[in-house]
Amino acid sequence: MSIVKLNNNGIKNVTTLGSVTLGNMVLIKKLTASSSSTLSFVNGSSDVVLDSTYKEYFFTFNNIHPQNHNASFEFQCSTDGGSNYNTTITSTCFIADHGENDAGATVGYYAARDQAQGTSFQHFMRDIGNENDESAAGRLILYNPSSTTFVKHFMADCSVYYEGDYEFNYIYAGYFNTTSAINAIQFKMASGNIDAGDICLYGIN
Repeated sequence: MSIVKLNNNGIKNVTTLGSVTLGNMVLIKKLTASSSSTLSFVNGSSDVVLDSTYKEYFFTFNNIHPQNHNASFEFQCSTDGGSNYNTTITSTCFIADHGENDAGATVGYYAARDQAQGTSFQHFMRDIGNENDESAAGRLILYNPSSTTFVKHFMADCSVYYEGDYEFNYIYAGYFNTTSAINAIQFKMASGNIDAGDICLYGIN
């Protein structure tokens, strides 16, 4: 018999929850920028796995620091092993902001950063400051990239120290409009290099 005791702190003791199975995050690869023009994860290269092994791939971004001030971080995917990063994207974006001086405090849709069947790199961290204490962080999920039946969905949630002492929260979602398997992804700044920071790729099973 299972025993579940509740108190003000929630579930205190659980002996079983039946057949519930929780997914595990498996670290696949960590890339660290050092004045890097691009950072790429290509399936089958340098121990990278980006295939049918996992249905979800999770990227984390820690202290992404641009070479240039007011730079935007972006990504694109490839269906040919990284020879071309120009997969068709339809995406949407909204932003919340708040300044250190209590200015701003707005939230809204940002049409200038979405794509409608575009093949450009997708912005998802915009206008990052490059002063010593400024950086960006966030996460990106790519769903079932090896499918040859469905489009490939993605979602991103990012925090940016915006130039001018603002916090910007960017929320992006979209899909790569292809039924070809995605097998590579590349990250870069819209201008200048990635001065510092790391990106970790995890598989979720």
